[in-house]
Amino acid sequence: MRAQFVLSEIGVGLRRNLTMTFAVIVSVALSLALFGGALLMREQVSTMKDFWYDKVNVSIFLCNKNDASTSPKCAKGAVTAQQKQLIEADLKKMDVVDVVHHETAEEAYKHYRDQYGDTPIASTITPDQMQESFRVKLDDPEKYKVVATAFAGRDGVQSVQDQRNILENLFSLMNGMNIAALFVMALMLVIALMLIVNTVRVSAFSRRRETGIMRLVGASSFYIQMPFIMEAAFAGLLGGVVASTMLLVGRYFLIDHGLALSEKMQLVNFIGWDAVVTKLPLVIAIGLLMPAMAAFIALRKYLKV
Repeated sequence: MRAQFVLSEIGVGLRRNLTMTFAVIVSVALSLALFGGALLMREQVSTMKDFWYDKVNVSIFLCNKNDASTSPKCAKGAVTAQQKQLIEADLKKMDVVDVVHHETAEEAYKHYRDQYGDTPIASTITPDQMQESFRVKLDDPEKYKVVATAFAGRDGVQSVQDQRNILENLFSLMNGMNIAALFVMALMLVIALMLIVNTVRVSAFSRRRETGIMRLVGASSFYIQMPFIMEAAFAGLLGGVVASTMLLVGRYFLIDHGLALSEKMQLVNFIGWDAVVTKLPLVIAIGLLMPAMAAFIALRKYLKV
């Protein structure tokens, strides 16, 4: 009988405040969708870092004859065969180095033509203008400075470059977008909490006579508050379900179909469905518990029991 009464009171409360309940569902859904999206964005950035950092190299560019007049580091002329042998031998002795690959000027020119052969400037580049280099794969990409310190300024070396720097701007942009999403999520969350508190207040005021009678006949505070808390929890649960659906649909259309980013950006290792699915229980749990807690706190002020 008590459970039936609580359920009937929940239905009455939802019908009386249908518009505000709908607003709560929408605001909770949007805030939780942004929250889930921010979590997925963070995981995407982490996945991309693991994928790309494992593939980037440290490039040691060697002086050629054209660099002697344009680069102070190559003032002694082009790199000699002996210098190249010493550089390669020293690289292979280092514990942090995994693989060393020597790229000749002809190979560099071929790669350049493959990548930029259709551009007007490509026809002005000749093989002798390309630099020889050592492409060094490290056991730990974070130890780039060990190689840079050992070879920067060495005879025959024009520059030492860490390819991770090319990716840092992209990751910084994605992290910035993630922070912006969290900020908007926090704003939407505040709006949702304000709506929940206001909905509970209106609902408590509209049923003040019923709650007064229940108090007179000896009903406990928890029993009186339960319908209001359950109303907020139900609305939040619906918002969590809607947010979960938005995350699933978003990944489906953004990555697999619709925009089909997985086909258009094949070099990007996108997160899988498992990453999305594992976030859904957290999103639904927050959607259920957050409004319930907000309603419980609001009732202590607006419902004198």
